[in-house]
Amino acid sequence: LKWHKCFDCGQRFHSVVYRALGWAAWKTYVGRPETDTTRAQGMGMLGTALQQNERLEEALPILEAHLTLTRRYWSHDERGILIAQNAVANCLYELGREDEALDLEREIYARDVAMHGADHQESLVAANNIIFALVKNGSKFDEARAFGREQVALARRALGADNSLTLSIEQGNARSQWKDPDATRETLRAVAKTLQDLIRRQRRVLGANHPELLETQQDLSELEARLASLDGA
Repeated sequence: LKWHKCFDCGQRFHSVVYRALGWAAWKTYVGRPETDTTRAQGMGMLGTALQQNERLEEALPILEAHLTLTRRYWSHDERGILIAQNAVANCLYELGREDEALDLEREIYARDVAMHGADHQESLVAANNIIFALVKNGSKFDEARAFGREQVALARRALGADNSLTLSIEQGNARSQWKDPDATRETLRAVAKTLQDLIRRQRRVLGANHPELLETQQDLSELEARLASLDGA
């Protein structure tokens, strides 16, 4: 679809611009039959755009409908089903339904690894989702750290240190360390340095206003506040 990224700079659309384009894409294709591929893509884009703009209650039924249609009419498209399933999992995760989301993410990851191998980009995307889901769970930090370290090494080797997916995996791996309530001062200080380096690289690769950069900056701010509280205790 032409709606996903800027033709001039190649950057993917995000925030309110992507939401507006999501509605525009859906209105453009909604009149086509259910079996039309472009119509289905427009539905999926709308659900994703609503999710990215925190309209989660609106996004979930659209994403679930997109998954149902994909399974019904494109059952041979394993990749498409996994993408649609992952979109549902991400929305469940953001709605606070972490256990349901994590179960879906583990299933997606296992199928991606079986299809492509652990160092394939699709497998790394699924792995990244698992890292964030484990951290969000709040009780699986040990598993998140062990899995995250493994995925950082795989991503750096397969994609390069400054690939946008590698940067996201590093952000998740850092969260698995500093969000652990049992993390030591030494660990927190080390992660602060990691986040400072990550922020520099994200700014260079993604741009100063990219949502993932803003999230990492917020992570560092929260981590520094936690360190200040510990140092003042």
